[in-house]
Amino acid sequence: MLELTHISKTFGAVRVLDDVSLTIPPGSRTAIVGPSGSGKTTLLRLIAGFDAPDSGQIMMQGKPLFADGQCVPAHQRRIGFVPQEGALFPHLRVGENIAWGLRGARQAKRDRVAALMAMVSLDAKLARRWPHEISGGQQQRVALARALAQQPAVMLLDEPFSALDTGLRAATRKATAELLTQAGVASILVTHDQKEALSFASQIAVIRHGRFTQVGSPFEVYSQPTDEETALFLGDALILPAEVAEGKARCLLGEVAVDSAAVCGAKRIMLRPEQIRVLPCDNQQAAPQAQIVGIDFAGYLSSLTLRFAQSGESLSLQTVTDAAWSPGMQVNVQITGPARVFAR
Repeated sequence: MLELTHISKTFGAVRVLDDVSLTIPPGSRTAIVGPSGSGKTTLLRLIAGFDAPDSGQIMMQGKPLFADGQCVPAHQRRIGFVPQEGALFPHLRVGENIAWGLRGARQAKRDRVAALMAMVSLDAKLARRWPHEISGGQQQRVALARALAQQPAVMLLDEPFSALDTGLRAATRKATAELLTQAGVASILVTHDQKEALSFASQIAVIRHGRFTQVGSPFEVYSQPTDEETALFLGDALILPAEVAEGKARCLLGEVAVDSAAVCGAKRIMLRPEQIRVLPCDNQQAAPQAQIVGIDFAGYLSSLTLRFAQSGESLSLQTVTDAAWSPGMQVNVQITGPARVFAR
């Protein structure tokens, strides 16, 4: 559907995007995720046509949007754009916001607006309301309907859920993803929220310092990150030094299986919290590995500080909460699945 090849963009002396390439399959949901200042919104603006790259090529359905210095204007690209907080026109009612840019007879516009409101699950009565008279979640749906009214081939979403509270944010995100899938519209979401990216996308592109550090499925980038910084950005992780050989790593937790038998030597490994279980010892178990010296309860995941018997070292880690824990308890650490071993 969309292909970016060797895109670069500089503002003054700052190189915001550096030789970026990305392919967007038809009907897919792609999330571009990265910290503030990494180039996410700039990339979205280049795709939309609000700015032009310094170099590279942007193709949509095999036709150039930007190539050899020639640039198709934004209004001719058939690309929808939903900005942060919706950006509805405050002087237009809801129905008028959705109809903005539509051509044709008045009744045809009304019918189209009614169909779009039904598509985004908005009550038809809201068409007469002003934007300030509806909720934040409803405003985002109006913005989405307004963008869909132009029948775009690609939809761009620039952190559209960031102003919503947690519960409404999740519901609106899920409804938006389902709607775009049903409409068959390829979409690109820009966000700095890794959980949002993982739940929304079929493809994730992690961007840092103007370059993609990894592109892949949500499961792939979460469980097999390319480096430590990407791993920590995408979620909680325990990273330990280890000596790796023959698919095993010897570390503070003992011997742990790793995801590559080809890597060996002094490396660093990663475990996600859900891979770690801290189990109270009983008389039938082997000698305890560690003692709990601190508990920081935080709901489903809690932070534990353990002191290991053999080395005397302390380690803080996050794992699924167990009501049986108590300070001073003797415990063993159980690992599920292989650790990610970083080759560099």
